[in-house]
Amino acid sequence: MTLADALAPGALALAALSACWIMLPAWLPNPTAALFGGGRPIDGGRVLNDGYRMLGNGKTWRGFVIGVLCGLGIGAVQILAQGHPLLAALPAHTLLSVVALSIGALLGDMGKSFFKRRLGKDRGAPWPIVDQFDLVVGAFVVLALVDWPWITEHITLPVLVFILILTPLLHRIMNLIGYAAGIKNEPW
Repeated sequence: MTLADALAPGALALAALSACWIMLPAWLPNPTAALFGGGRPIDGGRVLNDGYRMLGNGKTWRGFVIGVLCGLGIGAVQILAQGHPLLAALPAHTLLSVVALSIGALLGDMGKSFFKRRLGKDRGAPWPIVDQFDLVVGAFVVLALVDWPWITEHITLPVLVFILILTPLLHRIMNLIGYAAGIKNEPW
């Protein structure tokens, strides 16, 4: 494919749709974990030597499980729908890709929380760029560890660019909705 072919409107539209299709199992777990979370914190209240919690009260077992299940649910719908002719041009998810993206997104968010605590940042404190891309990094790291060929086949440069453009936009929109609905204490 030439650069001109990659920049053609049809190719760009397909890359944008592919980015959304690929990332749905990673994008959905975070807001659903926030919406349905609560209960026992994953870190069990553990405070590390630096005097800060390992993760904090915002990372709970219920949120993690429900978030992953929602990611798996949307992924299962995608896998079942893949045979439809209108979806033939989109990347084919596998059970492994859906599991890796769903779990990896929340692990990326937990990793960010771990480092935020090490830096003395409170729960909900903004951490620009990291707040927007933690789920992408986590999802891609886990996916790379379990199915590198899937990444190299489906995440082309144009698709990656759209993932990097759309993720912070969706992150901001979801945070504003969560704030307006009273689910989040901060609009970021």
